[in-house]
Amino acid sequence: MITFDVVNELTLRVTCKGTDSLFVKKGAFIAGECMGQKNYTFEKVLLGPQQDLGAAILGSLVRRVTGENIPLMKVNLNGNSVTYYASYSQHVIVYKLEQGETISVESENILAFTPDCDYSVRFIGVGVLSQKGLATTTLTARGPNSCVAVLSNGNPLIISNVETGASLAADPDAVICWVGRGHCDPSVTVDVSWKNLIGQHSGESYQFEWNPGNRVTVMIQPSERSGGISVSMD
Repeated sequence: MITFDVVNELTLRVTCKGTDSLFVKKGAFIAGECMGQKNYTFEKVLLGPQQDLGAAILGSLVRRVTGENIPLMKVNLNGNSVTYYASYSQHVIVYKLEQGETISVESENILAFTPDCDYSVRFIGVGVLSQKGLATTTLTARGPNSCVAVLSNGNPLIISNVETGASLAADPDAVICWVGRGHCDPSVTVDVSWKNLIGQHSGESYQFEWNPGNRVTVMIQPSERSGGISVSMD
């Protein structure tokens, strides 16, 4: 049995009692402690965390094509231990998925997740607008200990319409992840006019939007990724 918690906002602490495992961003281990000899080991994940070989091969190809190819390692915990993980001083946020919940997250923002999460990569069909929007990594709660740790460049903003039923909008290049029952994918709105043709665009030409019927919680970092494809023509 393992538990996730955050130390000083920047470090994931994983406490293991007994024997277990987890998947972690390659190279993210920073420290560990246990009684006696070291009882945890690391192994490279060649194709992906899927149990089925065929699904793993297909998932590996999809990740490479879509840019969602995150290098993962598997941590095998063979006894009581505490291990710590971090990535370039980014903030760490832990989310425990309830049964049936799904988190759709940018691969570069994944720090760690437990084997109780079903892992896949899927297209959401907006790659024309943003290189980061072509596909997303999906983790769905399969067991009672489905935990995910994600990374944010700075303290994230959390917006949700689960209780309010409000409409939500966000810049795709700032979105870290969204959580809901099912995929809860956003629609994409595009604001293109004659001003784009003369280089007078607003800089906010496209957005992710969730309507009131699409109940979701969205995590947004206070910085935008580079590499998105602009719809302007200057």
